[in-house]
Amino acid sequence: MNSQDFDVIIVGGGASGFFAAINLAKKRPDLKVLILEKTKNFLGKVKISGGGRCNVTHAEFLPQELTKKYPRGEKELRGPFHRFMTGDMMAWLEEHGVALKIEEDGRIFPTSDDSQTIIDCFLNEAEKHEVQFKTSQVVKGIEQTNEVWQLKTSQQNFTTKHLIIASGSSQQMWRQLQSIGHQVVKPVPSLFTFHIQDDLLQDLQGLALPTEVKVFDNKGLVLSSDGDTLITHWGLSGPAILKLSAWGARDLHDLDYKFELRVNWLASLSTEDLLALLSQSQKDMARKQMSTTSFENLPKRFWLKVLKKAKIEEAQKWADLSKQNQQDLSSILLNSRLKVTGKSTFKEEFVTAGGVELKEVDFKTFESKIHPRLYIIGETLNIDAITGGFNFQNAWTSAFHVAKAISER
Repeated sequence: MNSQDFDVIIVGGGASGFFAAINLAKKRPDLKVLILEKTKNFLGKVKISGGGRCNVTHAEFLPQELTKKYPRGEKELRGPFHRFMTGDMMAWLEEHGVALKIEEDGRIFPTSDDSQTIIDCFLNEAEKHEVQFKTSQVVKGIEQTNEVWQLKTSQQNFTTKHLIIASGSSQQMWRQLQSIGHQVVKPVPSLFTFHIQDDLLQDLQGLALPTEVKVFDNKGLVLSSDGDTLITHWGLSGPAILKLSAWGARDLHDLDYKFELRVNWLASLSTEDLLALLSQSQKDMARKQMSTTSFENLPKRFWLKVLKKAKIEEAQKWADLSKQNQQDLSSILLNSRLKVTGKSTFKEEFVTAGGVELKEVDFKTFESKIHPRLYIIGETLNIDAITGGFNFQNAWTSAFHVAKAISER
């Protein structure tokens, strides 16, 4: 089987792979660049991200603050973000005809609310700069001989001077990298929601409340988070839960996703504050039924569940609130103990904690420290972020630096 020769081959036709190819081909039109994709379609994750709208990045413009969104990769990304980050990516997209908008929570989307806008932009730029693409190309083997990389795929053989691995969380490519001496940190899921069956949550799906959430195992507190928690038909989701799942990816994996979750549904209040408010409500609304009035702006249907959990009859008046009732309500509102029995992937956005060991990569160029002219970018590395566009920003930043490094060689 004859080999096809290229100056640069990129394994992986996703966000980081395409962005690297476009920037490189634009800087160095003399180079012959090829993208190899194992599936039949390019940019699959871009297509489904953000509910099909593509959350391209996040409105955080300070490198030091941006790195705090990465449970793995915080220290390593500090330098790269100083050289290319959110504002740079926004400018790049707008220069290439993609208008953007910043939503209230800081997430950034194309104004079209359609991920196809990003895909069309990338495909047009790649074709304009004569990047070549091949789909259904599963890489079966890679090796370096006399400074030339040789790739064997399910379809044919290739050779290249520079090899960029942008294959995301592909187990197959991680095994290939291990076969040539790279260490891979074992991948575990990140960004997932919690399975919980509890009367308190039943029939409340779609309700979101500001909370403080804590994970406990049999030895004590494991980790905590805060933010909105969304009640779903299978348990809990929302920013607070997703942060827990990202920062605790390895801890929760070790617990087999079975642990106690404690939720404070009134995170702004102390126990003393809450007991004082309950006593005040007892005086102010003495003749009213507890079920007909809400408490501390809690949604009415959630308050009814709290009363039921505290074994307080719907007809009970505030005047009849006992000390025991107060203690029970305090316990439920400030320290609900919920049994987590498993996890679910967050929407279609499957993210893993794990990948190529970060010490083995030069973060100025994203070149391997083990093999010259081998570059590793995006989620192939042991880098991942919380939800909100941060995983894409890692893809753009690492791809930009690789393109710059190769173009200057």
